[in-house]
Amino acid sequence: MDDALLTLLKQVDTPTVCNAIEVAQGKRGFNAFTRGTMLASHPDAPAMVGYARTAKIAALAPPEEPAEIIKARRMDYYRHMAEGPRPAVAVVEDVDFPDCIGAYWGEINTSVHKGFGLSGALTNGVMRDLGDLPDGFPVVAGSIGPSHGFVHVRKVAAPVTVFGLEVVDGDLVHADRHGALVIPPAVVAGLGAAIRKLLDTEGLVLGPARAEGFDFAAFETAWAAFEKART
Repeated sequence: MDDALLTLLKQVDTPTVCNAIEVAQGKRGFNAFTRGTMLASHPDAPAMVGYARTAKIAALAPPEEPAEIIKARRMDYYRHMAEGPRPAVAVVEDVDFPDCIGAYWGEINTSVHKGFGLSGALTNGVMRDLGDLPDGFPVVAGSIGPSHGFVHVRKVAAPVTVFGLEVVDGDLVHADRHGALVIPPAVVAGLGAAIRKLLDTEGLVLGPARAEGFDFAAFETAWAAFEKART
């Protein structure tokens, strides 16, 4: 992913990227995206884009392993988040889902991850401290809650599932208030052109629809051009 593509991906929303991937693939049916409604800490923030740094946590019950193992794994987790290619996104599965209670993503933890240079966090778990979370580090989460519970790290760099989306450590992720997706490696080289083609194609309908005097005849003409151009 070069700088030009990264800049473009930050400027468009996740539905646009979802559609553009189908343009790049030349067919409908792309399905590497989240299912269900997620919550955004900063709904108006630009999309987060980056390579996944994955982990699993739990919080409903105290950990059963010795304290020294839990502490060592916690440091392994933070080391993993601090290292690796950039841009990066923390993708953390709460294994208590759908009964998550531990707000792992609060003011302190988000500030630490932002300090490590991550672009944001994607989780099926809980966030809190709304209004105090740092700008420039959006969180897309499964719920909001007040307590951290018994939150602890279970696994680091393991494959995770967040709202039906399977993410492997290192996958290229795009996420915003609509949810998230994984960009297939095979489309990366042509994704910028696909996004620009998609936006131009959508303009065939949006331009006339927003113009004065738009009617069915204008729609019919615009839609014919749109159908001819789109995937």
